[in-house]
Amino acid sequence: MASAELRIINRRIKSVKSTKKITRAMELIASSRIVKAQQRMESSNSYIEVLDEIVQELTNLGSIGQEESEQVSNKVALIVITSDRGLAGAYNSNILKLAEQKYQDVISSNKEVDLYAIGKKASGYFTYRNINPASSYEGITDEPKFENAFEVMSSVIESYNNGDLAEVYILYTKYVSALTQNAIVKQLLPLVKAEDNSNEQEIENTGGYSFEPSAEEVLEELIPKYMNATLFGALLNSSTSEHASRMRAMKAATENAEDLVKVLTRQSNQARQAEITTEISEIVGGAEALAE
Repeated sequence: MASAELRIINRRIKSVKSTKKITRAMELIASSRIVKAQQRMESSNSYIEVLDEIVQELTNLGSIGQEESEQVSNKVALIVITSDRGLAGAYNSNILKLAEQKYQDVISSNKEVDLYAIGKKASGYFTYRNINPASSYEGITDEPKFENAFEVMSSVIESYNNGDLAEVYILYTKYVSALTQNAIVKQLLPLVKAEDNSNEQEIENTGGYSFEPSAEEVLEELIPKYMNATLFGALLNSSTSEHASRMRAMKAATENAEDLVKVLTRQSNQARQAEITTEISEIVGGAEALAE
């Protein structure tokens, strides 16, 4: 009995040690990828931030963004960014929970939803719930390229310009640090003026930009670039967040495996000691019987 128990425990120790090697390897891979992903994200931030600032200033000056939104339907586009793979802690569950909440809010306001699912997890999550995405994209979340953002946004921009969409939102995970990543919703269209009590002349003077031939024409030209760049930035943030979340999850799994090995080793020693004690008792008992 004790021998059988000992074999079971030893098999579990061997299995847990093998699993620990896998989780440790995945942790190291994620930690190396996060450095490269963070560098790509930071290198693109300056361009995206300046573009966002210019578009916001143009919107504040009185843009075409609100005028265009009046001619469209009541359909809302939700672009949801997840990963293709799991084992990334709460990374996917957090953004999918936020996406489902946003989806229900839109539906409850008597609007339709066009869902653009980026990553296998988003596509599988909504398909399982009988919500068929308008478009699904896979294989672009590990190392996103600008061409990927352009591919997704081209159909969204076309639908918006044709009056088939009223609003466009991106739902993604914003990278703050290796320990903190936040699932957020960002509205792309229609463009919304920043809340400001100053008049238009004051806004224009503080911006430091002059626009030729006109602010409206410049904004009309910038909107596609702004949307593509914003989605690309969201993809980079999500990719970095995914690697950070996976690194933490695999580190925790490795530590748990180490703790479990210690517990199982202690149980193995106890089982082995019990087996030795039983053998000694049997030998002593047999010797006494022979002596009689």
